[in-house]
Amino acid sequence: MIAPETFDQIDNIKKRAGHLWKFLDGEQKLREIEAFEAQMGAPGFWDNNERAQKHIGKLNGLKRAVLPVNAFVKRLGDLDALRELMDAGTADEQAEFGAELTTQAATMLGELDALEIGAFLTGQFDRNNAIFSIQAGAGGTESNDWADMMFRMYSRWAERRGFETELMDVQPGDTAGISKATILIKGENAYGYCKAERGVHRLVRISPFDSNARRHTSFCAVDVIAEITDEIKIEIPETELRIDVYRSSGKGGQGVNTTDSAVRITHIPTGTVVVCQNERSQIKNKAAAMNVLKARLYEKRQDEQRSEMEKFYGEKGEIGWGAQIRSYVLQPYQMVKDLRTGASTSDTQGVLDGDIDRFITAWLRAGCPRHRNKDIQMEE
Repeated sequence: MIAPETFDQIDNIKKRAGHLWKFLDGEQKLREIEAFEAQMGAPGFWDNNERAQKHIGKLNGLKRAVLPVNAFVKRLGDLDALRELMDAGTADEQAEFGAELTTQAATMLGELDALEIGAFLTGQFDRNNAIFSIQAGAGGTESNDWADMMFRMYSRWAERRGFETELMDVQPGDTAGISKATILIKGENAYGYCKAERGVHRLVRISPFDSNARRHTSFCAVDVIAEITDEIKIEIPETELRIDVYRSSGKGGQGVNTTDSAVRITHIPTGTVVVCQNERSQIKNKAAAMNVLKARLYEKRQDEQRSEMEKFYGEKGEIGWGAQIRSYVLQPYQMVKDLRTGASTSDTQGVLDGDIDRFITAWLRAGCPRHRNKDIQMEE
């Protein structure tokens, strides 16, 4: 016989799917999709190619947001059909259909989790690539080593996610590790996921650099900005820029290190500094650095214009005590805990190997408007 928990699970799936459809305003968006498609068949639609492409972009965005959930809701009928067949069947048929029903429910529960997270990534730039920076805090070698550990953790996480990473700049520490690194993470919703990691990260461990084996606390800051597309126009006068070139250092191979290919651009009015040295060509490094600078200036402008953006930069704060968003404790016990959501695990090695989705999804769920609206609140 099928376990009673399976029926409870099915009821929960239906309830959550209904809440998700309501949260997305699915019926209205289906009507919008129909109207957009009708407009594409109108005479003269392609006369203005730029306008047509924007129209298609909006249509595709609506389809990505709604159609997968719509298809999932329709599949809920399959669970009801299996349940009816099980109730009406023989003992053998009940066992067969019951097993299939249990399997289908477990599969659809996982799919629903993914659909819910996808529904939260609806920000203007969530679908964009992410420019991801790690900065060691005070503490010298300890913090530099912690920055290197974080660099490895996020590289592993990106690989798990199927994202592509491109090293843009790395500054080695004086003795070990790195003092700063910037990577470009490319993939669907890369920024939407990565923005959850913006803030100060604290490590507590027995120092491998302390001959007395004392416990040390280290801090690193993560900053994340979206790679902006050509649709966002940022004009920066040449008179506001100071451009320096120098010989590349760090990772990148000997060919990178033999020429003055690295580029550092300083935006004089704001003091924003961007470095890129991953390409062999100075021209390519300059172009990449300009893209990062534009993204940073755009983020700064948005921060100044919209007070809600303060929560992103405000969380990062000082790279030290009282400002951390997550603690990684390796001694005297094993625990990683996100201080914003309460999500935690004792699998510290798994986290340091890139298993951080539990923290990212917890943050996305906590920040979703559905948790602030009792009418559409979903069951966890």
